[in-house]
Amino acid sequence: MTPQATKIVATLGPASSDPAVLDRMIAAGVDVVRLNFSHGKAEDHVQRAALVREAAARVGQEVAIMADLQGPKIRVGKFEQGKVMLVPGQPFVLDAARTEPGNVEVVGLDYKELPRDVRPGDTLLLNDGLLKLVVDSVVGEQVRTVVVLGGELSNNKGINKQGGGLTAPALTAKDMEDIKTAMSFQCEYLAVSFPKNATDMEMARQLANVAGERWRHKPGMIAKIERSEAIPQLEAILRASDGIMVARGDLAVEVGNAAVPGLQKKMIKMARRMDKLTITATQMMESMIVNPVPTRAEVSDVANAVLDGTDAVMLSAETAAGRYPVETVEAMAAICAEAERTEELHFDEEIGRRQVERIDQSIAMGALFTAQHLGCKAILALTESGSTALWMSRYGIRTPIYGLTSQVVSQRKMALYRNVRPLLMPTFADRDTALAEAERLLVARGALKPGDTYAITCGEPMGYPGGTNMLKVCRVP
Repeated sequence: MTPQATKIVATLGPASSDPAVLDRMIAAGVDVVRLNFSHGKAEDHVQRAALVREAAARVGQEVAIMADLQGPKIRVGKFEQGKVMLVPGQPFVLDAARTEPGNVEVVGLDYKELPRDVRPGDTLLLNDGLLKLVVDSVVGEQVRTVVVLGGELSNNKGINKQGGGLTAPALTAKDMEDIKTAMSFQCEYLAVSFPKNATDMEMARQLANVAGERWRHKPGMIAKIERSEAIPQLEAILRASDGIMVARGDLAVEVGNAAVPGLQKKMIKMARRMDKLTITATQMMESMIVNPVPTRAEVSDVANAVLDGTDAVMLSAETAAGRYPVETVEAMAAICAEAERTEELHFDEEIGRRQVERIDQSIAMGALFTAQHLGCKAILALTESGSTALWMSRYGIRTPIYGLTSQVVSQRKMALYRNVRPLLMPTFADRDTALAEAERLLVARGALKPGDTYAITCGEPMGYPGGTNMLKVCRVP
């Protein structure tokens, strides 16, 4: 079980699909495995999901699976030679009607609506903002531009409009099929790319719930915040989601690199206040794709995300295609643990600002307050759905929280909650039997020893979701 409170999301790919490598990654601290639906066929993802479940069983640590939908393909087409070199000042045409390969003067588009979405003077950013074009005119299906920042442009590179405004829907026909695939292996989390508003997330949730009905499965919904239009809609998007991903790549291209750090802090703070999850993503350990150690700037970046209060930090190409997937996870885990040790906590201030209306939430807050002021070694939350553990995880506290559940799906979902260690435990009809078993389980794992004080919460009668109504402080005999 990972020692750091901040969780690690790792993307599965060619570099990490070997069972021995995946085993080592989970043992090193991976809590959530991301399947990127931008690459591969449906059967590939089904096989990889099985690979993850098998590896988790071998290592003895359940991990969550997050299916990450591709979203709309806002990209240029292909070139005759695979790539061209664009020179500042030269004209370049993006032609939605073109079907043949492009050249240094013109290229086709995967995104056919671009001519309707832009007007003269708009700035288009290609290949994650490395190339900049300014729209000169729109003639029929052709967007005629002038190159401002040049460089190499290769097949299928992405297009962003500075300031946002592209009308592409968040959910494509491919995404709708991919949701069915993801539900066939009951992914714990579904990440939706490029949502603009709460409606996009509500639609994705409805599609996922319908596709998962056969298995009575409802995934947690993660909104990837990567469009500038999503920023003013953030609170509504959060209400419609279970969490957000601070997707700093596309977001930075649309709003500018300098705006992203401040937005990251704002998003994480708002999500925590609304009892939602956060994942901070993109280029966190980018240099470790080819190098065995991170740069000092990357170390600071990961540490700052931890200090911002993120639930998880994410690895993309570093573990999917990099040379050092295991070493990258080990380095990230070490950075998270060190940042947490130096973190300034303001627990009493945080808890004093909160207002609660539900009994189970007040019990969760009472357990935190008690554990903090009595110096408890652990907080044990007996929870069917995982909600009690989620509420506890929204506050800065160093006391480890153990989410004890009889539901495997709840155990896996809790793998993403900051400072929560999820464990499987049978349901008992008798309260005292359940409390004794919880203590025995934690002592057996070495988390508690004789003389240790701990706080434990549960619901009476036992086994009902949302029924937490009891807090007890115990000492291990």
